[in-house]
Amino acid sequence: MNGGGHSTERLGVLLNELPLAAPIHSEALAHALQTLCRAGLDQLPQPGHGQTLQRWQALAAVAAHDLSLCKLYEGHTDALAILEHHAVPAPVDSTWGMWAAEPPQARVTVDTDIDAKQPEAGARLYGRKAWCSGAKVLSHGLLTAWNSRGEQQLVAVALAQPGVHVTDQGWQAIGMQATQSVEIEFDDAHGLLVGPANGYLQRPGFWQGGAGIAACWYGSAQTIGEALRKHCARHDEPHALAHLGQVDTALLAAATALRECASWIDDNPHADAELPVRRVRAVCENSAEQVIYHVGRALGAAPYCRDATLARHLADLPVYLRQSHAERDLAALGQLAARQPQGSWML
Repeated sequence: MNGGGHSTERLGVLLNELPLAAPIHSEALAHALQTLCRAGLDQLPQPGHGQTLQRWQALAAVAAHDLSLCKLYEGHTDALAILEHHAVPAPVDSTWGMWAAEPPQARVTVDTDIDAKQPEAGARLYGRKAWCSGAKVLSHGLLTAWNSRGEQQLVAVALAQPGVHVTDQGWQAIGMQATQSVEIEFDDAHGLLVGPANGYLQRPGFWQGGAGIAACWYGSAQTIGEALRKHCARHDEPHALAHLGQVDTALLAAATALRECASWIDDNPHADAELPVRRVRAVCENSAEQVIYHVGRALGAAPYCRDATLARHLADLPVYLRQSHAERDLAALGQLAARQPQGSWML
């Protein structure tokens, strides 16, 4: 995706000054994220405010550099967007995780009775939260919990407090290993309620943020595809060129879908974006899988084994793609498509 503004150019320059030598540790990711934040490059345009594409270009740029860094960057910037939407200021120099996964074995409850000793806290948290990317190195988390009425509630929590225990459990991945998406135990931890009960899924920004994930997939796939383009620019190999043709069409489809979705969101900032976002996620997921397939067949084992950057992308991207729910998401998209009027796909 071309056309990024001055901030995107600054982001690219700074990323080039942030080499992440293998093996990457979570502390290195935290340092890189803090460097981006200190430069103000985490202050992205709010989705639906006329610059949604620029927001996604920043996500794609970080993903193209390193997908594990992007996982932390995307969660941090998503949390900032949600806090801004609800007029909740983030503490200076804070770094955030956005943790909303709700597996049945890991559920956090929130007691909203205000503690008389700490009235500013507003809530107390209990239970276990899973899939907490960056929990070991971030300062704050924005997470979903459940109140006594069975309603979902967003809660902001500082991680450096006695009631928070970041475990070593729940993350055995090789791909995305440095993100350390471990589980957190809460035991009378103090937090701040953010937004109304059941408000997380209801605000337009929920689906808009979901499309930002697709931009991350695209950014990593673009880096993988670029390795094949460079190879074909140097070598006239018919089979490799055929694979590049497939990669070119896949990446063009993803970039076009992202631009179209961003434009739709900016034109309809308060509308339900589920259909266009599910479409763009499906397109970008399929495109990324095609890129991995064709680059591997064209270049063989070399990018998996002899190029540290490509090896990380090829290990990380399949893991990140599983943030999609595969056929479940396609079935949900099919249900939405079935309700569209005839001719909705026409030029």
